[in-house]
Amino acid sequence: MFQVQTDKHGTTSEAGLKPTTPMPDFDKQSYWHQRFESETAFEWLIPSSTFMPLLEAFLNKLPGSDARILHVGFGTSDLQVQLRTRGFANITNVDYEPLAIERGQHLEMTVFGDVRMQYIIADATRLDSVPDLSSQKYQLVIDKSTADAISCAGDDAVLAMAQGIHQSLADDGAWISVSYSASRYDNPQLPFDVEVIANLPTAKARATDPDIYHYCYLLRPKPKV
Repeated sequence: MFQVQTDKHGTTSEAGLKPTTPMPDFDKQSYWHQRFESETAFEWLIPSSTFMPLLEAFLNKLPGSDARILHVGFGTSDLQVQLRTRGFANITNVDYEPLAIERGQHLEMTVFGDVRMQYIIADATRLDSVPDLSSQKYQLVIDKSTADAISCAGDDAVLAMAQGIHQSLADDGAWISVSYSASRYDNPQLPFDVEVIANLPTAKARATDPDIYHYCYLLRPKPKV
């Protein structure tokens, strides 16, 4: 599980790494290619089974089981399988590492015996350049720590991701994002109204360890002026 720890100087690091250890290049496709060559299943920040109850209220408000859902940066998660099990199959899973596409399709075939969801290779900071995405309007967009990975390339990269999602999101749609950062979306340029809908405590190695949380954000398009 990816946890971010903060030392007394405010430096953050991946759990298990010393604060002075350089963070992996989470924003680089080469990092994910190398990782996915051996990784077949991994859940960032929280298990999909923990995320699903947080999504339930939004899934219940969708117009039907054919509602369009966009899952950005799905990696080797099984979240899309949980969504299909819940009755939704009009799901577009996006990742810019081809190995993730292969693993996702294989997982769906293994669980359901067919592949009904869509899988697209795309850079999450350039979603508006992919016609299959920019021409659609999604009722729900989901990411689990994808924005965290992209933040390694700077705030402009996160803004580019947000702008691409905004273009593909229906006016009454919602973007649900889980992040380790309490300030991930503190950018006045974001075309979204932002709300934290859940603080998710992380596991402690010792009872005396400080409380560390992950955050589930609700982002809705700002009203058009």
